[in-house]
Amino acid sequence: MLLRPIAPTQLVRLAVVAVFAVSIGACTGQKQTTKDATPVLSRPPATTFPMPPLNARAEMGWVLNDGSRASVRDYEGKVLVLDFYATWCEPCRKSIPRLIALQNTRGSKGLQVVGLNVGGPDDRIKVINFARDLGIQYPLGFPDKAMFDQFFSDNQTIPQTFVFGRDGQLLKRFIGYDQTTEDELEKAIDEAVKSKQ
Repeated sequence: MLLRPIAPTQLVRLAVVAVFAVSIGACTGQKQTTKDATPVLSRPPATTFPMPPLNARAEMGWVLNDGSRASVRDYEGKVLVLDFYATWCEPCRKSIPRLIALQNTRGSKGLQVVGLNVGGPDDRIKVINFARDLGIQYPLGFPDKAMFDQFFSDNQTIPQTFVFGRDGQLLKRFIGYDQTTEDELEKAIDEAVKSKQ
């Protein structure tokens, strides 16, 4: 049996279909319609993607579950970890127990974790039960559009975790979650907590 060679246009079509199929399951800020676990397609970092300085946009912030507003500026003097998640995102669910543990063990040293839901309007109503089920004690909220647009301007994969120093400056950005991310996140937090400035 002889195999026919594949035409270049067919190769291009196959490549496009393969790329589309691989990317469709990533946590990209849109709710999955199946009950299957979200595949972990976000890669462990080289975790220091550049971002513009946030001082120029100090008004950006979020609304907490209790209706109060907050911003990065409100946490100066603390090490702030902003974790962007959705209740339906499996890698997000895997990262949260570690964030809870870090808050519990380093909170007295100046760490504050804040979870910000980016799962969409339908996901907002699930946050209270989600927090109860996972035992989340740290503050939860919803980012302003301006904040979301800046933080996710180059990549909308979730979870995304941002570590800010005591001076309010961004130190590290983590995209996705796995064992490497967990270790690097803890290292970045420990370095920031030890720093006086």
